[in-house]
Amino acid sequence: MAIRSLLGAFRKRSFVTRAVSCYRSLSTLILAEHERGVLKASSLSAVEAAKCLGENNSISLLLAGTGPSLQEAAAHAASCHPSISQVLLAESDKFAYPLAEAWAKLVHVVQQKGSYSHIIAGSGSFGKNILPRAAAILDVSPITDVTEINGSNLFVRPIYAGNALSTVRYTGSAPCMLTIRSTSFPLGATPAPSVSNAASVDKVDLSTLSEDDAIGKSKYISLSSQDTDRPDLGNARIVVTGGRALKSAENFKLIEKLAEKLGAAVGATRAAVDAGFVPNELQVGQTGKIVAPELYMAFGVSGAIQHIAGMRDSKVIVAVNKDADAPIFQVADYGLVGDLFEIIPELLEKLPEKK
Repeated sequence: MAIRSLLGAFRKRSFVTRAVSCYRSLSTLILAEHERGVLKASSLSAVEAAKCLGENNSISLLLAGTGPSLQEAAAHAASCHPSISQVLLAESDKFAYPLAEAWAKLVHVVQQKGSYSHIIAGSGSFGKNILPRAAAILDVSPITDVTEINGSNLFVRPIYAGNALSTVRYTGSAPCMLTIRSTSFPLGATPAPSVSNAASVDKVDLSTLSEDDAIGKSKYISLSSQDTDRPDLGNARIVVTGGRALKSAENFKLIEKLAEKLGAAVGATRAAVDAGFVPNELQVGQTGKIVAPELYMAFGVSGAIQHIAGMRDSKVIVAVNKDADAPIFQVADYGLVGDLFEIIPELLEKLPEKK
């Protein structure tokens, strides 16, 4: 029994040694999302998050796709942030669309060669789709929706719809896989793109990427989105949100008119989305998009805990509601008790036309 206990202690010690040693040399792989030849803001936020892991962290970006837009995105990625040391390019028809099955296999191949200590993706639909499957293949437990990084293995993430924060210490084997809340790692001031200081762009060897049944079990059908000049909801400086109190899709156009005058993005509560006033892509909240604009205006929003979880980090919150006891007023910086059908037309009348 004594020998067995001693062997068990040595096994535990060797495990801890492996776990600690993987962080002595920091290297991070960012799963990057691009569109129309440009890196998305969420991927740049992931780079900012990687900087918090520790000093001397080598940061590599993984881009996948096909065609000229991929080459343009690689050129942009190589020069857009001084912390990026390498851009890895996986060009194949398999990655024409960001399907989790193909991407997870790609991450496995790249990790086997690069032995990264950390793998990070934004906590949007792209990262949430790919990272869990890749983590399962690599046999590690991912940490999701991270809002703060206090070292190479200590992270903070919200729980209970954002009403509490949990500090998580990662003690598993490498790689430590994270999805980060982009609004918590805003892109700071970076130097203008420089070709002379650009990171190297290297192609990923896809010869070892095996074809299996998993890759063939899903296929891209189509993408539907609204064609609008309004800013993207996830990155807008101003967001105007409407709730169920607007009563119909026709009335919701008041929110759209106000957003147009302010140059703002349009948001909605889950109740408004479920009622069919607006499409799902405009939902703000725990099961929608997480936003943190400079100004958040909520009209007819009661303030359900799930909605507040998606906008509570906004710099200034303005709420308009007929119910003086609505929970939204507890988080609002400015609150107005009144009828939105009177207040919004008055705002539209007094606001200057957008130039």
